[in-house]
Amino acid sequence: MVEFEKGRGMNYDVRDSTLADAGRDRIEWADRDMPVLASIRARFDREKPLAGTRLSACLHVTTETANLMRTLVAGGAQVVLCASNPLSTQDDVAAALVEHYGVRTYAIKGEDTETYYRHIDAAIEHRPQITMDDGADVVGRIHALRTEVLDGIIGGTEETTTGVIRLAAMARAGALKYPIIAVNDAKTKHFFDNRYGTGQSTLDAIVRATNRLLAGRTLVVSGYGWCGRGVALRAAGMGMQVIVCEVDPFKALEAHMDGYRVMPAAEAARFCDIWVTVTGDLKVIDERVFAQLKSGAIICNSGHFNAEIHIDWLEANAVSKRTLKPLVDEYVLGDGRTVILLAEGRLVNLSAAEGHPAEVMDMSFANQALAAEYLCAHAADLASGVHLAPAEIDETIARLKLETLGIAIDALTSEQEQYLDSWETGTI
Repeated sequence: MVEFEKGRGMNYDVRDSTLADAGRDRIEWADRDMPVLASIRARFDREKPLAGTRLSACLHVTTETANLMRTLVAGGAQVVLCASNPLSTQDDVAAALVEHYGVRTYAIKGEDTETYYRHIDAAIEHRPQITMDDGADVVGRIHALRTEVLDGIIGGTEETTTGVIRLAAMARAGALKYPIIAVNDAKTKHFFDNRYGTGQSTLDAIVRATNRLLAGRTLVVSGYGWCGRGVALRAAGMGMQVIVCEVDPFKALEAHMDGYRVMPAAEAARFCDIWVTVTGDLKVIDERVFAQLKSGAIICNSGHFNAEIHIDWLEANAVSKRTLKPLVDEYVLGDGRTVILLAEGRLVNLSAAEGHPAEVMDMSFANQALAAEYLCAHAADLASGVHLAPAEIDETIARLKLETLGIAIDALTSEQEQYLDSWETGTI
């Protein structure tokens, strides 16, 4: 057990420390499917590339995140962790991080908004040199309310699409005061985490929350980015009929060519049995959709913020509301139709299930660890703004992952490399 100076409140805030042993067992179970991160942790333990670096992380407090925290600590970082969503914390993991791994953790599943931001403030009080965000709440709060800590920050990382969107807006406005690596945009992150991770974990959460048969039902997905592609792919694989709603003509055309029906949201509402939003925008399911929505439709969100569903409209216009089972709320509209909302509109895959499988988070969090190492070495050379993860990090992770899977690939010969670098040879 790790001893802290003053105890709960100042140095950590978790639900129940007696859950720590169970959390440790689950963290070790996840670690079995995270060999890339484990190899980085072993190197970090030898080389200490993060020695003395104060790092504040605002991430979903899950078993996979715990293994990232272990890696950062092995590298010599002084880490404080808080939750990036009020419903995504796994309380046994939070307890284990405090009791077994010495990570100051501020996270309680179901915490209210006041507690959520108090925990973020605790991470900011760490006066980080590196921020590690999932949704940009720490970065946003620092720039809006805690500007006194900016001088000590050398850089940051961002895990998710919604956070990158917010940070890009800050950069365009000239408001972002330090460099941030968009880990989300690394190929080994969004190709796999967003597509395969979100696809599987979202359907897993819907089934856990509702125990509904998916086959034969109609799923509507709003947004056909990497997350939307993953949800549609997995839903179709489970025998569902899939409708895609999009605002981007290229993505809409791609969804059509992939074999899905494409239509406006208000039209899709008439066919919907289950609706998933993954856009990063707000009020995607709004009054126009609710007016047409088939009675008994289940709606949920796998985007970062619950703003994707216009929950305030539901609360204001429903004649009654009841909780049918945990994380399943039924709203009755004035005309008698019912709408079923899962997990308060928050990230359903983390609120009603366990989030992405460890095997895909292995690559995502390998990116986080190597990005932190890169910032320690190169932040002084980076301008304020949003930066892509260095290509060499992405390729290193892809090659390590293949190696752990026992997969070998070909290499170009010198003649082939020369041919690709030349222009003189034409039709033979």
